[in-house]
Amino acid sequence: MTWTAPEVDRPEGSLIAPEPELLAGYLNFYRATLLHKCAGLTAEQLAAQPSPPSNLTLLGLLRHLTKVERIWFRIYFAASDPAEPVFDPALGKDADFELIDASRAQAEYEGLIAEWALSDQAAEGHSLDEQFTFRDEVSSLRMIYIHLIGEYARHCGHADLLREQLDGTTGA
Repeated sequence: MTWTAPEVDRPEGSLIAPEPELLAGYLNFYRATLLHKCAGLTAEQLAAQPSPPSNLTLLGLLRHLTKVERIWFRIYFAASDPAEPVFDPALGKDADFELIDASRAQAEYEGLIAEWALSDQAAEGHSLDEQFTFRDEVSSLRMIYIHLIGEYARHCGHADLLREQLDGTTGA
């Protein structure tokens, strides 16, 4: 039996919450929106490249955002050294979009959700003003939230186009 991405509920956050809740709420909305774009598709559809010569796939987006979450929250902000590999750096900066394997779709999907929990744990209890050094520049947790909201928003747009090419589904 072929695995199919499950339906997801997207959270509705407050539009007037204090900044920490507001930023976390927007990030969670975009996280869920990406999964919403995958809902109902088979592993093979998630791995399909509907717009050659582009190597962009929904599964590649899931892998990419797993890496982005891990790098920003756990490696840069929390200064931890996760044992899990990000992806083969020998493949270059687009490694998350290479060697896509439909048989790994469920594991990759669940890996992203697990990474969200680890990202949230890394940020929990910290001020948005808390600083860390990234490539010899001082940055803050606030910047990570803003960066990831933008990253997810951009890739949700990509997911819209991929989904439409795969099965004609459009919409929020």
